[in-house]
Amino acid sequence: MTKKRSGFRQFLTPGWVIAAILIGVFSYYAFTFLAPWQLGKNEALVERNEHITEAFDNAPRPIGDVLRPDGTLAPEDEWSRVAATGRYSDEDVLLRMRPVDRNPAFQVLTPFALDSGATILVNRGWVPAVDGTKVPDITPAPTGDVTITGLMLADEGVHPSAPLHEQGYEMVYSISPGQVGDLLGQDLVSPYLQLLSGEPGELAAIPLPQLETGNHLSYGLQWILFGIAAPAGLIYFIFAEQRERRRFAEEQEQLLADATASPAGPPPEDADAEGQVDVVKQTAPRQRYGSSRANPWAKAYDKERER
Repeated sequence: MTKKRSGFRQFLTPGWVIAAILIGVFSYYAFTFLAPWQLGKNEALVERNEHITEAFDNAPRPIGDVLRPDGTLAPEDEWSRVAATGRYSDEDVLLRMRPVDRNPAFQVLTPFALDSGATILVNRGWVPAVDGTKVPDITPAPTGDVTITGLMLADEGVHPSAPLHEQGYEMVYSISPGQVGDLLGQDLVSPYLQLLSGEPGELAAIPLPQLETGNHLSYGLQWILFGIAAPAGLIYFIFAEQRERRRFAEEQEQLLADATASPAGPPPEDADAEGQVDVVKQTAPRQRYGSSRANPWAKAYDKERER
């Protein structure tokens, strides 16, 4: 008979080891990536909503109070409502593949030269695409000095898809003032201005985002719960398996003792040459989990016990 392994060494089988590794990897990513990802999105949306609410609770600030001397925007100043005086350029760049209210649209990006000497990119709003792909006639920006009010937004970064020239316009896939400036040969500051409704040069204003955070907080908490529940479940099944194996061993020992203590009688047909009964054969072990609760990880252990 094979020597029985004791304690937790009996779980050093491929099934249990693989399960422990997979659960450990899942919990690690749940705590270090999935939960922080959702909780971070929730925090960012909460901050955005607070900035938008504050911006409309106060009068627009001069753009010089928000724009840093190096032409960048502080994170806490994003979504600030600002007023700027200057003049539009006569060149438009179109943002494509960005639907508005689920409608195919082109957003119109136009440089705006500030009185301070810097130039900022202005999102003048959107126009509906004709037949889903064609650029309609676009009302040009007003000439001369104007004062406009809009929301200061951060550079979206350069999109992996390269810009293209189509239907007489330069087109981009993200609002990156640096990229637009390279296309037009102008030096633009890092943030851009999203024009509000009713302002000079506005086409159809981009709708403001809904002041809600969605389900990101609950998703983040769910990933934390899953990260805790997975190893907790493994520990539960390990202890349940140990308990079942101890009960199984006790039952077999009792059956063996009962068979040994049974009164002598005529030698049964399966007695060996010396008349001794094979007790193990007389006390064939039951299935530890029954046919409806077979545990595939315990099959190897059962085979050991039956030898």
